Amino acid sequence: MAVKKVAKKVVAKKKAPVKKVVAKKKPAAKKVVVKKAAPKKVAAKKVMAKKVIAKKPIPAKIVSLKSKVAGSSQKGLKQFRAYEAKKGESYMSKSQLSHFRNILNEWKTELSQDIDRTVHTMQDELTSYADPNDRASQESDMALELKNRDRERKLIKKIDETLRNIESQDYGYCTGCGEEIGLKRLEARPTATLCIDCKTLDEIREKQMAG
Repeated sequence: MAVKKVAKKVVAKKKAPVKKVVAKKKPAAKKVVVKKAAPKKVAAKKVMAKKVIAKKPIPAKIVSLKSKVAGSSQKGLKQFRAYEAKKGESYMSKSQLSHFRNILNEWKTELSQDIDRTVHTMQDELTSYADPNDRASQESDMALELKNRDRERKLIKKIDETLRNIESQDYGYCTGCGEEIGLKRLEARPTATLCIDCKTLDEIREKQMAG
């Protein structure tokens, strides 16, 4: 008897359900906003055309002659043209002596007029104040003016001495060392009798004596 082969039922195993792999969404790439650099405005430099100014002829130098009197309120101020020495001109020539003679005479005249003017003004303004404070203030002002005028009188005497030195042709030379005082120093101080070196030494001695 034929053996019937019982076909084995092959039960096909159910395939495991395939897991759906969900691909993770890649994070969205951040948009990098590149800021465009604002183009720098290059200001074109304007080339200014240089103005060529014709040089004016330099006028003769004006030198201020100030009164050396302290507290004189700049009275005795005189302006004059600086002396321009010619090439080869000797020191303290006739023209130089004449130049300084004129300066000293004009300065003397101006100081004398200031003194006379002050005296007349004081006489006109002389009033008797009832208030003691006003009277004291007036007397103080008058005393100061008289002191200044006295200094100017002494300066006039010095100017006279200097004029005598010009006439004797001793003007312009240092009484201390005999060297030339120099035109520039004499124009700054026409009554100077010492050169700058001797004057400096003299001032040092005075300070030492006072100290």
